[in-house]
Amino acid sequence: MSIDTVEVALKTKAAPAKRRKKDMTMTGAQMIVRALEAEGVDHVFGIPGGSIIPLYDAMGDASFTVILTRHEQAACHAADGYARVTGKTGVCIATSGPGATNILTGLANAQLDSVPLVVLTGQVATHLIGSDAFQESDIFGCSLPLVKHSFMVRRIEELPEALRGAFFLASSGRPGPVIVDIPVDIQKARGSFKYPGEVSFPHYSARYKSDISALKEAVSALREAKRPVIIAGGGSIISGAGDQIFRIATGEQIPVATSLMGKGIFPEDHTLSLGMLGMHGTAQANLAVSAADLILAI
Repeated sequence: MSIDTVEVALKTKAAPAKRRKKDMTMTGAQMIVRALEAEGVDHVFGIPGGSIIPLYDAMGDASFTVILTRHEQAACHAADGYARVTGKTGVCIATSGPGATNILTGLANAQLDSVPLVVLTGQVATHLIGSDAFQESDIFGCSLPLVKHSFMVRRIEELPEALRGAFFLASSGRPGPVIVDIPVDIQKARGSFKYPGEVSFPHYSARYKSDISALKEAVSALREAKRPVIIAGGGSIISGAGDQIFRIATGEQIPVATSLMGKGIFPEDHTLSLGMLGMHGTAQANLAVSAADLILAI
């Protein structure tokens, strides 16, 4: 039998190729990338490692820039600085075990200064959690005093809501760092992705009702005071209260001292500016606050 005959016979006997069903799912790592893009993230800081490698693989075609730092603590501080300068939520990435525990100092700094951060940490596979597996550490427990909230993702279905919730909590109300701990097998697992538009948490509200019942009394006390001083902190910057503070201070001729985080809320070349308060602050700020008969703390 000639070669041509064999080819004809194979073609006539071959079964028609089945049309493959299009896979509409994506991996957990791909979901993370899509979530970061949906949140408008443009810079991510971190270091790769075994338990976070699937995410780094998925970030190859991401629309945001991935910046490689020399140490996880530096990644957290870089994301912190990025958030302070841009006003957006900073994002950093670390692998499990020593990679995750290296970010603790950065978390403490962000928590104390109310800086919005989303920290993505890799974790050992779900079936290994609690078994003292290689490079396993309880970053969820380690970081509890240093974060606003934490998520431990155990199922692929939980991932989209955990990511959306992390960005919502980090940036709303009093901002702060939020950890999302993601086991490596969840990063590799496949599922359908629908990013939630809104999330809610019991007993948490990003908006607070103002109690102005004592407002008249406060205004009266302020006007009767002989040596009033305004102390403006970081919250006044976060809430954008600079114009209101300036109007009160200049309208009533009240001197203004700031905390370290409040620096910049009031022009320091103004005659009413006392500068920064505290151990490393100015003499006039500390003396004025010590001698004040009324303090308006914002």
